Amino acid sequence: MRRGPRPARQTADKDSAQVKHKNIPSSDRLIFAMDVPDCGTARQLADELGDAVSFYKIGLELMMSGGYFELLDWMLERDKQVFCDLKFFDIPATVGSAVRQLKDRGASFVTVHGNRSIMEAAAENKGESLKVLGVTVLTSLDRGDMDDLGFDCDIAELVLSRAKQALEAGCDGVISSGLEVPRLREFVDEKLVVVSPGIRPVDNRPVGDQKRVVTVETAFSNGADYIVVGRPIRDADSPRAAAEGIQQTIAEHFSES
Repeated sequence: MRRGPRPARQTADKDSAQVKHKNIPSSDRLIFAMDVPDCGTARQLADELGDAVSFYKIGLELMMSGGYFELLDWMLERDKQVFCDLKFFDIPATVGSAVRQLKDRGASFVTVHGNRSIMEAAAENKGESLKVLGVTVLTSLDRGDMDDLGFDCDIAELVLSRAKQALEAGCDGVISSGLEVPRLREFVDEKLVVVSPGIRPVDNRPVGDQKRVVTVETAFSNGADYIVVGRPIRDADSPRAAAEGIQQTIAEHFSES
């Protein structure tokens, strides 16, 4: 087993951005979102991807299909890291108990949603190896969605507020669109791990239900530590080739920075 609001930048200049990246192997910075209907399909896809992917995100769809923890164990046996994207959101005692049940299963990350007391309960029960990531604002939400939810504030300000709460609550990191990472890095401690979903390898056009998206290079130039990529790999003619292409982009980015 392995271990005021200034406008969000759509692009970043690597020569001018002062980004302090954590010491993470470049091949581990790509997290593949294993969003498939069942664990058998997940195993087949993981076998096809082989050593092109070392870190997997498994979420609610696979949890509800049955065999979730067997799949987690199967991945760990193959020296993969696993991110349990379960977005725990309940009363603090229940969230704390859920994290405590997960902490010794070998996962690297787990997500929690909600206010400070919920995040505190998760952080207090995470043990030594499991890292708790607080969700800031889902990348499937835009300004109109925030209005529907009753949030009368700027998205960048809300991301920053939740990131500060996550740090104060004892969380290890946050989930944040790459669009908001520059401001987050400016005002929140560098200790926080930042994982950015909503990644599109070619351009910034939204695809499917993702609305606040960035490219691979922009995410890392803006200060992300990890990126989560799903459809661009899963739906490619050759998922392995797509993953290898993203890994090459990441390796080149960090060799030049």
